Amino acid sequence: MDTFIEFKDVFFSYHTINGETPALHHINFSVDKNDFVAIVGPSGCGKSTLLSMLAGLLSPEGGSITVYGKPLLPKSTRSVGYMLQKDQLFEWRTIEKNIFLGLEIQKKLNEETKAYTRTLLKTYGLYDFRNAKPSELSGGMRQRAALIRTLVLKPELLLLDEPFSALDYQTRLNTGNDIGEIIKREKKTAILVTHDISEAISLGSKVIILSSRPATVKRIIPIRLSEELTPLERRNSPEFKNYFNLIWKELNQNA
Repeated sequence: MDTFIEFKDVFFSYHTINGETPALHHINFSVDKNDFVAIVGPSGCGKSTLLSMLAGLLSPEGGSITVYGKPLLPKSTRSVGYMLQKDQLFEWRTIEKNIFLGLEIQKKLNEETKAYTRTLLKTYGLYDFRNAKPSELSGGMRQRAALIRTLVLKPELLLLDEPFSALDYQTRLNTGNDIGEIIKREKKTAILVTHDISEAISLGSKVIILSSRPATVKRIIPIRLSEELTPLERRNSPEFKNYFNLIWKELNQNA
């Protein structure tokens, strides 16, 4: 596998008038092309800080982050897509025009990108809702629309920061399954931050477990489940419970 992203001895602290708060301490891990990496850890341990660094919003205070062996620079973030907890769809725009928004901002909206958008809408079951307003869609459909809005920009890397946390449990399962399958089909590299161990196992090719703040990498667990299985089917695998218990133990050890 080709190493896409590598964190080498990265550390970071937040600075305020009240002093310094260490967030990350000697972080080391790598992400291969087409990996789906899930990051879990205690609340406030710095999981989202890692994503902010990859998005170019923060820079390490020490160590390095490389992309294909070259230092990560702000200009590199043009190929990064970011999905947040909320879909951030604007009610005064139709679903299609919401998806066009990033293309408009980057001045890439043309007949070719419009056609690509409509292909994605058809492929992922939202074409008939392209003229609807966000309030007319279910939570899961809105998150699918948010993902398509990200995909039309053709990012190399997708950052997913608790993207299903605002959904009810059943919708969360179905939406996670849908989006996991879309990311696999589109052959995207993805990094997911989540508090849900089952979600991490069902979606991830490996799970990175962080300690409490300042976060260090406690353990990296490869998830060896069949790539032929959907995320929902993975949850029924005999090995799933073993992975869950292993991660649970690591998270609660010395908690």
